[in-house]
Amino acid sequence: MIVCIAEKPSVARDIAHVLGANSTHDGYMEGNGYQVTWTFGHLCELKEPHEYTPLWKNWSLSQLPMIPPRFGIKLKSDKGVEKQFNIIASLMSKADEIINCGDAGQEGELIQRWVMQKALAKCPVKRLWISSLTEEAIREGFQKLKDQSEYQSLYEAGLMRAIGDWLLGMNATRLYTQKYAFGKHQVLSVGRVQTPTLALIVKRQKEIENFVPRQSWVLSTLYREVKFSAIQRDEEAEAEEAAEIAEAAKQGKTLKSKGPIYRMLEYATEQEGKNVLEAIKDNPFTVLSVTKKKGFETPPRLYDLTSLQVDCNKKFGFSADQTLNLIQSLYEKKVATYPRVDTTFLPDDVYPKCPQIMNGLFLTKNAGTQPYAEIVKTLGGKPLKKSKKIFDNSKVTDHHAIIPTGISPQSLTEMEWKVFDLIARAYIAAFYPDCLFETTTVIGEVKKNEAETVLFRVNGRVTTDEGWKVVFKKMETEEKDENESEKTSLPVFQKGESGPHIPSLTDKWTTPPKPYTEATLLRAMETAGKMVEDEELRDALKENGIGRPSTRAAIIETLFRRHYIRKEKKSLWATPTGVELIDIIHEELLKSAELTGLWEKKLRMIERKEYQAKTFLEELKQMVTGIVSAVMNDTTPRQISVSSEPANRKKGNKNHT
Repeated sequence: MIVCIAEKPSVARDIAHVLGANSTHDGYMEGNGYQVTWTFGHLCELKEPHEYTPLWKNWSLSQLPMIPPRFGIKLKSDKGVEKQFNIIASLMSKADEIINCGDAGQEGELIQRWVMQKALAKCPVKRLWISSLTEEAIREGFQKLKDQSEYQSLYEAGLMRAIGDWLLGMNATRLYTQKYAFGKHQVLSVGRVQTPTLALIVKRQKEIENFVPRQSWVLSTLYREVKFSAIQRDEEAEAEEAAEIAEAAKQGKTLKSKGPIYRMLEYATEQEGKNVLEAIKDNPFTVLSVTKKKGFETPPRLYDLTSLQVDCNKKFGFSADQTLNLIQSLYEKKVATYPRVDTTFLPDDVYPKCPQIMNGLFLTKNAGTQPYAEIVKTLGGKPLKKSKKIFDNSKVTDHHAIIPTGISPQSLTEMEWKVFDLIARAYIAAFYPDCLFETTTVIGEVKKNEAETVLFRVNGRVTTDEGWKVVFKKMETEEKDENESEKTSLPVFQKGESGPHIPSLTDKWTTPPKPYTEATLLRAMETAGKMVEDEELRDALKENGIGRPSTRAAIIETLFRRHYIRKEKKSLWATPTGVELIDIIHEELLKSAELTGLWEKKLRMIERKEYQAKTFLEELKQMVTGIVSAVMNDTTPRQISVSSEPANRKKGNKNHT
């Protein structure tokens, strides 16, 4: 008998249906030579400190650091868990072969391996690895089963993550609680991922609180009812460009200069600005140059989990945790592919299936209409384009970007439909042509005196072909472009034309950084605190991100639940306890996003067999020992009182990282 073990009952039912295991029993299904059973998330967990030695039962500084000679697992203390585990163990004891059908990722591998270890399974084990739960995907997956040994490094990475969280969380929480908590029954929770995430919020909050606004004055002028802004040559930027060109030349490369680089002209005092205004107001405005350039915008990338959570937070106000639950539901309903991914690319072998997926979207109905019929129809009659911005095997490891499966959704909730709609439109848009536009830059001057002039500039933009943008046109949630004012068409200007103008002077204040929202915090976690817009640079930084795409939502929820952060509208703020906790932590290893990101990178390297798990474990032990020693030697009389104020948040999933 072959025993298949899935991570959820619903997934087990889908697999059993495909295998023909249609006879239902208590805790499993059977038929056609298969028994299909399931876990429901983690049935096993690492042992508690006191289960290694009674000395670790009571919280005491003298017993730190707690480093077990060998880590062990235990069954969770829950009657439902115990009952299901006993069923699984009984099936496995008689099995000829086991097929691990857990979620295809680090955590899914860990969940099922621990259960098999606890059940003392002895027979050969194969691995099912699929990216969607459609019948076709499941059948293909069973035709391509691999030996479990091929996923050993994935398991080791998941195991090291769990052990790292245990070592740092258990030791640092007891350490800081015993050393700094005010009063009994107060716990200061410190974790490998949650603490640097909290530190990001606290740092931004302090930047806002300590921000000192600076005033300056900017000059503009109205010529032919078009507002031009005063500019000046940016000599520093031009020097940097010249250095880059020279460096490229040394390497045998050729870089072209972009020509003069300008920046906005700002006056430090109002009087300085007024003096210039008075000097130019009666002199004519003359157009020096009119430059037109053609440009294009490529379609937005397909979704990974983080970018989907970011967009859902921006557009609909969904929390990261809500979005994860919604996309997980869409995955289980077979209408979207595996969600816990950190790539926006597809492998080449998905390309032949794309027309079928597109046809499924064409037939999709919602509220009696076919929302995608017209935009899919536009692509009909010719092969779908195969762009390197979509299909790139080198950018795909275990799973590809989140896309529709082609199965028409049925009985989706309103929130589920919103998430599905984003995924569907991103998929359709990916095959559309670029959006084409033309930018016009007009530079003019006004004489200040015989020797000096003031330069002015205005930019205009006209879309010449909407391309992929038509896909998003009818979305009710479409946001206004922040640069909308810069994308207006201009009247026709001629070089050398001249005429009267109306100058004006306005004050301008520097603004503080914006508080984090869940969307911007997710991006900061993804890139270890570096906020970047460039997609390629963000891809490079993902390797050092804090946490995994699948765990970041739970980390944010943990910070709410522990009253370390609160929410005002969309903004995230640290509570007094959260601020005090970060202030009292002097060890950069505990709160630095970049340092934590390096540990995450090593976990990914373990997964790729580029780093030894035992080396990582030794480094963890040394780090924990060093942190304990440093805090023990702190003689400053500092204490924190844990706030009990509500965190303005619904309870999230428990998480100890």
